[in-house]
Amino acid sequence: MSPTITVVGIGADGMAGLSRTSRDELAGATVVYGSPRQLELLDDSVTSNRREWPSPMLPALPTLFDGAGDVHVVASGDPLLHGIGATLIRLFGAQRVRVLPQVSSVTLACARMGWTVPDTEVISLVTAAPHTAVRRGGRAIVLSRDAQTPATLARLLNESGRGDSELTVLEQLGGPGERRHDGTAREWATVGPVGVDDLNVVAVSYRPDDRRAQALPDEVFAHDGQLTKQSVRAVTLATLGPRPGELLWDVGSGSGSIAIEWSRSAPGCAAVAFERDAQRRERIVSNVAAFGVRVDVRGGAPDSLDGAPEPDAIFIGGGVTQPGLLQACFDRLPAGGRLVVNAVTLESEAVVAQWYSKEGGEVRRYQHYQGGAIGGFTGWRPALPVTQWAVAKP
Repeated sequence: MSPTITVVGIGADGMAGLSRTSRDELAGATVVYGSPRQLELLDDSVTSNRREWPSPMLPALPTLFDGAGDVHVVASGDPLLHGIGATLIRLFGAQRVRVLPQVSSVTLACARMGWTVPDTEVISLVTAAPHTAVRRGGRAIVLSRDAQTPATLARLLNESGRGDSELTVLEQLGGPGERRHDGTAREWATVGPVGVDDLNVVAVSYRPDDRRAQALPDEVFAHDGQLTKQSVRAVTLATLGPRPGELLWDVGSGSGSIAIEWSRSAPGCAAVAFERDAQRRERIVSNVAAFGVRVDVRGGAPDSLDGAPEPDAIFIGGGVTQPGLLQACFDRLPAGGRLVVNAVTLESEAVVAQWYSKEGGEVRRYQHYQGGAIGGFTGWRPALPVTQWAVAKP
């Protein structure tokens, strides 16, 4: 019979905050794994062999417990909230992993702030890039990587026009050393809070609040005109059909608008933006930081396709006439993956028509008009028509 892995959540108050069930589990353990900080919270009632996680931890986990009996693990707060509990269940299955949670840092932080948990986003920067905690409104509990996280986040918010955002750093939540620092992103952008403990979370109220869901206005993106316009972007995203956790390749990304909208559309969505022009790549990076999304910006396709993670969908908004580009993208698309191409020139339409005749799918043409002044009257000014080819790879 496979050994059981019991994961015990422990807070900054240590053994004093544990339930009787959790204390009894640890008292009867033969081996307990955890980080040095978590293992130090255990008292003399825990007589088992204490082992620190190996570094790096993730590659070692699949075989770490081989030959062992039942194993115990101590983890911060709720082990299923961005914690080791979820990782162990993914590796060993829910039948082998038993979780005894403690009150999470998120629950404690919301209690200190007077916020309702369902109305508060949870963002982990323990491993993610700091810019992924930038939002254009709302509120969030940000799980910090270390003592520098609050100041780094404040600087990013200030640089993205969110200097009025209100930040509260909460250290050692629930423990005897709990402390609180309050400030704004603008105040902390140059001089952050002093003496922050590595064990902290940041409660953020993002200001101003100009949240919007899909098909963002064109003016919110920095661009040089190389931009999939709002109305076409809306139908393009609808055709791409992002699903939670999927990855998009945005080829000929321009300003990165499709990659950014995709990454905002559903939980876990991310993108790789391929752009040949160096200035446009810099602009994409700036737009990505402003929206707090996960987009990996690379050089032009097809040269930069090698090494990129496998996509679930590919959008080609530019460069489709480049020899070999469409073939290289189609070859890298897995079975069932979706490919969408937008064409605005006769030459690009010719390439699309050739591929449509060979691979099938659907072709559409979009034409929209914008009302504008003609003398003292209003007339229609046409935008360039867009031919779109969409196909799912068999």
